[in-house]
Amino acid sequence: MAHPPFLAQGARAAIRRFERRDGAEFTALARMSRDLHHPWLSPPTTDEAFADYLARLSVPDREGLLVCVRATGAIAGFINVNNIVRNAFQSGALGYGAFASSAGRGLMSEGLALVLRHAFGPLGLHRLEANIQPGNEASARLVKRAGFRLEGYSPAFLYVNGAWRDHERWALTGEMWEAGVAAPR
Repeated sequence: MAHPPFLAQGARAAIRRFERRDGAEFTALARMSRDLHHPWLSPPTTDEAFADYLARLSVPDREGLLVCVRATGAIAGFINVNNIVRNAFQSGALGYGAFASSAGRGLMSEGLALVLRHAFGPLGLHRLEANIQPGNEASARLVKRAGFRLEGYSPAFLYVNGAWRDHERWALTGEMWEAGVAAPR
């Protein structure tokens, strides 16, 4: 079966929206990635949980995106733009995770760059935030590479895996992103 069309493509990664038929692949990858994700996040691991997750992504204030291996269409991870607020704010919060089979291969970095182009382009956002638990070094490195800046610390900020967890607040504006894209790296 051919994969759905990509919204954007890089050299090795591409992004596309979630579809119901992604459930079996996504939940299998999430189950295989439990050790990688714990205690940072808990993506859906059952068909029912995936259906609920897909329903939560299917509202106007969210944009659910899969990071895929461009050559095969295989799912490598996900990056969601959540809590999109329009008007004077034009902001959203990122939620993301790599799957163990693709971790450490640079696909999420490339996928995040594609999501940023999508968010600051067609979505028309001005600001994105990423809330990261202290100690989640891989997640912090991902956003640092993309140009996010550390803006603060929020105790007991999000309820994750059965507990209120502290988070660092990282952010990137469209202007910061444009300056970083234009600057040599």
